[in-house]
Amino acid sequence: MSDRASAPQAASPTPRVVVIGAGIVGCSLADELTARGWTDVTVLEQGPLPAPGGSTSHAPGLVFQTGPSKTLTAFATYTVEKFGALEVDGLSCFNPVGGLELATTPERWSDLHRKAGYAASWGIRAELVGPARCKEMWPLIDESKVLGGLHTPDDGLARAVLACRAQIERARARGARFLDRHTVTGIEQEDGRVTAVVTDRGTFPADHVVSAAGFWGPVIGRMAGVDIPLLPLAHQYAKTEPLPELAGVNDPRTEASKPILRFQDRDLYFREHTDRIGIGSYAHRPLPIDAFTVPAYDDSAQMPSSYPFTEEDFAPSWQDCGWLLPSLRDTGVAEGFNGVFSFTPDGMPVLGESRALRGFWLAEAVWVTHSAGVAKAVAEWMVDGRPSIDVHDCDLTRFEDAQRSPAYVADRGAQQFVEVYDVLHPLQPMEQPRPLRVSPFYARQQELGAVFLEGGGWERPHWYEANAPLLAGVEVPERDAWSARHWSPIAAAEAKATREKVALYDMTPLRRLEVSGPGALAFLQRMTSNNLAKKPGAVTYTLLLDEAGGIRSDLTVARLAPQRFQVGANSPADLDWLLRHAPDDVHLRDITSGTCCIGVWGPLARDLVQPLTRDDFSHEAFGYFKAKETYIGQVPVTAMRLSYVGELGWELYTSADTGLRLWDTLWEAGRRHGVIAAGRSAFNSLRLEKGYRAWGHDMTAEHSPYEAGVGFAVRMDRGDFMGRAALEQLGSPARRLTALLLDDPGAVVLGKEPVYVDGVPAGYVTSASYGYTLGRCVAYAWLPPLETGAGVHIEYFGEKVSATVAEEPLFDPKMTRIRR
Repeated sequence: MSDRASAPQAASPTPRVVVIGAGIVGCSLADELTARGWTDVTVLEQGPLPAPGGSTSHAPGLVFQTGPSKTLTAFATYTVEKFGALEVDGLSCFNPVGGLELATTPERWSDLHRKAGYAASWGIRAELVGPARCKEMWPLIDESKVLGGLHTPDDGLARAVLACRAQIERARARGARFLDRHTVTGIEQEDGRVTAVVTDRGTFPADHVVSAAGFWGPVIGRMAGVDIPLLPLAHQYAKTEPLPELAGVNDPRTEASKPILRFQDRDLYFREHTDRIGIGSYAHRPLPIDAFTVPAYDDSAQMPSSYPFTEEDFAPSWQDCGWLLPSLRDTGVAEGFNGVFSFTPDGMPVLGESRALRGFWLAEAVWVTHSAGVAKAVAEWMVDGRPSIDVHDCDLTRFEDAQRSPAYVADRGAQQFVEVYDVLHPLQPMEQPRPLRVSPFYARQQELGAVFLEGGGWERPHWYEANAPLLAGVEVPERDAWSARHWSPIAAAEAKATREKVALYDMTPLRRLEVSGPGALAFLQRMTSNNLAKKPGAVTYTLLLDEAGGIRSDLTVARLAPQRFQVGANSPADLDWLLRHAPDDVHLRDITSGTCCIGVWGPLARDLVQPLTRDDFSHEAFGYFKAKETYIGQVPVTAMRLSYVGELGWELYTSADTGLRLWDTLWEAGRRHGVIAAGRSAFNSLRLEKGYRAWGHDMTAEHSPYEAGVGFAVRMDRGDFMGRAALEQLGSPARRLTALLLDDPGAVVLGKEPVYVDGVPAGYVTSASYGYTLGRCVAYAWLPPLETGAGVHIEYFGEKVSATVAEEPLFDPKMTRIRR
């Protein structure tokens, strides 16, 4: 085998791909790649096929499609479709028994209503059912303990090892090789590109290498010099002794006929194994595993991913099992193990190509549930240059440097395990490790009673308790318990103060890039959609498009000098994308951590700022979307006349070391004008009243500029740019990002709720917030084109809330408040 692997191979018409790992992800990827014509694919596996001993070999196979992530739901849906069409020896690779999630507490019952909304948003069949129907589907449960359930009839059990066999056969028929008992020992590279994979049985030349090694991912990553932020953790799984109630009920070939049962109030799930029940528990303490010490297949008692069952950890769960399923009290645990699988700091997979080592791809931290969908996306990415669905929240570049330390990955990964089945609010932040990243104003914010949430490792004030007295005379509708979490009516007072006086907003967490060099203008012109060929001092809103015309990001670009630009971006992926395309005469660097920013906004903003500078800040001398390098007091700043809240004002940037002085200077001068500090809660309300889109929420690479309502940032009357050719081929949009105003002044939605048109789910909410100036909740939603004034309904926890399509912008349509 080693002679054949090392010998020179005939030139291949397609790239040479080596996939590391023949678990469900690696096998699915080989199938997807070969189906797209990339047939020179070699899959290397250290264990024996078809069950090599990784997570796939022990996975119970649960596939629940519905969750808050549209991307993960799409992955799971494809897994159901694909595996349902695969057979081995006449047996389907997917058993569509359905899923049943139980509620035994009022909080969980409410959450199942919310989850039913997700299902409607993402196109998944689901129904809420009462205790009697739950008992009918699962006769073993104690009906008196159940408030209701969510039934998802298209969910079911993936037969992962069988699905591996089926896809191995298909990929082999197209030319792929699957070589077991090959342990990877090194990754060869030259000039920043991967060139080969070294194993204990030979070296395999490669143009592309994909790490689909599961919890061994960090081991492979270290060989390649690529960081893979995942934590292997053990998860308890047990099987009961045979149950009389199941005797003769299930076909041994299919094993199960009842829906997968989730008892999330006790962190448990159940599935049938013919005449017994399998029980999975997330209720125990996190059990981290060092990927570098996992034994080899032949050195394992059972398999590398299977660790001894710790009965003491399972004991409380066994009591909970008997509470819900009384029949289990008369039996016991026949066998169990602690199975290893992967968690990331945010619970999402890690996908994409490393820029540090070109041609080295990751398909890691993927559960069986999402395996086929992930494989399809990665195959599309490799072959076509982009996935057909948005995967930005799975992109390997999404983590900040501060989120990549082993300690951070361990803390957050363990917490993700703990929270797998928790009812989590969309704004709920992790508690540890914090604070990690703070702006220079952090001490002042604490003095003002800032309530911090977290994003990208940054502490971000959402409101300030010091502003509570401003609530006098402000009418704020009462909220339901869910929408009142991580919210305060103080946000209404802060929004009002911004509209009427002036407020300081900490904009430091927004990403800032510097692009410079002789080729900077030409480069940015080629990479973005708007025209940046303007004089120094101009600021332009523009888009990063991919080759298909999808919105990768939106940028605010300030030309500060002929060869120097400051770019306001969204995520580390933006820098990564630009670096991948930058020529040698362009220099890019992330300046976020060394700088800070204060947004000074409100009708009195000029009254506050003008006395602090010798430069003319009048509208005539310093117009909207202009930039100027100047001084505020003793502090050097880059001032940009921008406003994301719809009021007069500036973004003031300075270095981190002078940031505190800038805050204090503005605060002291602003006292006579009634200046306040305001948080992200008010900011989000104000930006939605103006219709300003938030990339990653309102629009992604799945959307074109014209669908998303940002076509004004596309200039087709200039030279070529990324995505232009695709935009020229677009027809009339079949969907639009649509502004909705809720009809009831007291109603609130939060985002991701389904929107019904003529009684049928037609789209979903992206962003929503109460518009305190308008006295209505504002929601943006992806919907078919609708006329202004059309009525729709948004489903919020099972209730249909009426809303009306509104004309944009909802607030100050003539821009008189900003341009003055």
